[in-house]
Amino acid sequence: MVRRSTYLYEFGPFLLDAAERLLSRDGEVVPLSPKAFDLLLAMVERYGRLIEKDDLMRLVWPDTFVEEANLSYTISMIRKALGDSGGQFIATVPKHGYRFMAEVRLERAGGAGANVSAPEPTEAPGAELEPVGGAMPLDSQFYIVRPVDEQFRLAIARRDSIVLVKGARQVGKTSLLARGLQQAREAGSRIILTDLQMLNEADLASVETLFLALGELIAYRLDLNARPREVWDPLHSPNFNFERYLQRHALAEDSAQIVWGVDEVDRLFSRPFANEVFGLFRSWHNARSLDPEGPWRRLTLAMAYATEAHLFITDLNQSPFNVGTRLKLEDFTPEQVADLNRRYGALLRTDDEIRRYFGLVGGNPYLAQRGLSEMAQRGLALAELEARAASNDGPFGDHLRRMLASLAQDQTLLQAMIAVISCGPCPSAESFYRLHSAGLIAGDSANNARPRCHLYAAYLKEHLS
Repeated sequence: MVRRSTYLYEFGPFLLDAAERLLSRDGEVVPLSPKAFDLLLAMVERYGRLIEKDDLMRLVWPDTFVEEANLSYTISMIRKALGDSGGQFIATVPKHGYRFMAEVRLERAGGAGANVSAPEPTEAPGAELEPVGGAMPLDSQFYIVRPVDEQFRLAIARRDSIVLVKGARQVGKTSLLARGLQQAREAGSRIILTDLQMLNEADLASVETLFLALGELIAYRLDLNARPREVWDPLHSPNFNFERYLQRHALAEDSAQIVWGVDEVDRLFSRPFANEVFGLFRSWHNARSLDPEGPWRRLTLAMAYATEAHLFITDLNQSPFNVGTRLKLEDFTPEQVADLNRRYGALLRTDDEIRRYFGLVGGNPYLAQRGLSEMAQRGLALAELEARAASNDGPFGDHLRRMLASLAQDQTLLQAMIAVISCGPCPSAESFYRLHSAGLIAGDSANNARPRCHLYAAYLKEHLS
């Protein structure tokens, strides 16, 4: 865990001294166990941000495997010490983690009393560290802008009907989508962001339950008075009802441009009603050409996904994935990894170290950030990271174990991956596309498939041989 020895943190009536490892309230010491102090410090340093449970456990117990119950218990002890019964200081974000809610004031230790916007890490000279994984904060200093960011911005600014963002898992699609939507919001557009991971099985039971759920989310995001169930006509099809709801209530004549961002579209591909849903989306694109002054000119649909759509959509004339603006989000280049390294304080000190690091993690954005964050937090040299990288208890261990468990659930993909790490081709085009979408392999076709990075190759060879 990164220590900051020159700052005091004030929140409410409390003062947290990182150097002396003391928490006090109105001058009286508040007793905390060492791990409770570490956990409180980790949250205070990142106040206002959502911190995932896995990231908190990795920060506080970096070299130990602990159960989630340990984290929950320690959180409860901190809340008790703070007298926090109503979430004034620590908010629980269900299924994700925690957020420190109180405003934090930073002061230099030693009586200087100077307010600062952010402390400088003593063990990593780069910017303040942040949890790795999931969507990055909009103000993150570690977000690497790639050419596709500008392409996405321009497509939204042009008010294109459909904008498609395709990329492998953990390549940064959600973060790109969030930034593009924020730019559109600042330009005056009304924004709807729908993460299909939010939907449960009941929402996905049929095309009608899906459209009702989407309609409710749209009504909430746009603060519409009419709710879908109030205007749904059982005599008409779900497609008709959903389209009419959008036209009459979201795309009213006096409405501003609407940008609807849909993330994790992959969840719909395998559903039996997928063709109906995507056929409707395609019809809105067609309607723009037939009626340029119609309501659909005020809607831009931006969809992010990883899986090859053609594996699931049989009628290309009903597919929105072969029209509109198609963007592909690629892995980092060596230059972009070098840029990320500079933002972490140039932990990789030579061009040779940057080349070695790029060889280890490839351009995988998640791995590139995760490794540098681990080096910063634990004070690791590159050689130490390399030595432990492919071990189950190493800095990437939890990620690698999840990858292996996911493969074990699908014997077809497991056998295809074994073929790839044995320097053979993928057995089929479908297995190639699925492994590529999952972010496990690179290459342009089944014949030249290869593991996405040396880390994956080394770990999978050890565990699948």
